[in-house]
Amino acid sequence: MAEFQSGLARARNAAGLSQEELAHLLSVDIKSVRNWESGRNKPTPGRRCELAGVLRISLAELDERIEQAWGLRTAQRPGPVGLPIGRLPASQLRAETLAMEAEYDKAPSANLLGRATRHLASVTFARDGASAVRLRRELWSAEAEIATLMGQLLWDASQRKDSWASQTYFDQAIDAARQGDNAEAEAHATLRSCYLRLYGVDRQPDLGLTLAQRAATLAQPVSPGLCGLALLHVAEANAMRNDRRACESALDAAQWQLSQVEDGGVGSEHLSESKIDRIAGSCYVFLGLGVQAEGHLVAAAGALASKKKSQSIALGNLALARVRMGEIEGAVEALDKAINTLEITRGGGGINVAFSAGRALRPWRSQPSVAAVGERLFALMAGS
Repeated sequence: MAEFQSGLARARNAAGLSQEELAHLLSVDIKSVRNWESGRNKPTPGRRCELAGVLRISLAELDERIEQAWGLRTAQRPGPVGLPIGRLPASQLRAETLAMEAEYDKAPSANLLGRATRHLASVTFARDGASAVRLRRELWSAEAEIATLMGQLLWDASQRKDSWASQTYFDQAIDAARQGDNAEAEAHATLRSCYLRLYGVDRQPDLGLTLAQRAATLAQPVSPGLCGLALLHVAEANAMRNDRRACESALDAAQWQLSQVEDGGVGSEHLSESKIDRIAGSCYVFLGLGVQAEGHLVAAAGALASKKKSQSIALGNLALARVRMGEIEGAVEALDKAINTLEITRGGGGINVAFSAGRALRPWRSQPSVAAVGERLFALMAGS
């Protein structure tokens, strides 16, 4: 309990302040400081800005510490079935993770962060209290899943700028997966680490390639779907490295893995024709082959209607492909559709691709349609 509750206190101590001194600097009662540090209450949004400044930490780090304290305190309150959350079955804890994963494709990641932080605290609290070997193993696996989702949410909410915080959660997930002897969960967290290298501010395609290959190797014996998804990112890393032959070889291998996936079988949720089309389209965009990219991306955008964040990435890449083909009005149409989705989901990946498409359209900004979509992008940025 102390580790989570003292996160804010550790930041205060690192700043060389007592509770009384912090309360004085913020013009609040000392009881407020104690309540924040214990997770009993949360500071208001306006107060958080002052608090982050005084403690000399980022607002994102402050929010994480606050939600961790709040989450662990919540973990000790009665659960919805009258039991402490720490005694809920592992399957019920995992069901909450699956519910948040389902919401991820439709809702802004920032809206899920508090809930995910509280849930991770609940899972680790339950795991620490479990005595049976089998139950502890199940809870290690549950921790791996929710820690992976936490890293994913943090990175998306930061619009793919804060890789460090996300990596700490992916590292936690990898360690938990190993403790739980769950190769699929380890492969998934490893693949998510690969994304930080492929899509982060400072792209590292060579390191991304290594991580994607490792994820494929881990997943191959246990999950054809996850192995196939990792191979798609092997292909994308090779496209970033301008190695078309290796890229297309990995795409073929991913397609073969898809043929091994049974409906509803292990890993079936990871790989589909729409994912192959989306990432193959991205590969051909990186390779500068707009014609080859367009067919894949049109198919992917149509198939991903229920997965809005992924659809926005496909549409943004479709806009890029069409710019490179000289189809400016088609590019504007695709970018408009991407923005329609991003206004709802605020997906970090989609926003980054959309802005790349907007930059590619700048030579035609004197055209009314291009100017209009540029204004929409500016409004999207202002609202992010």
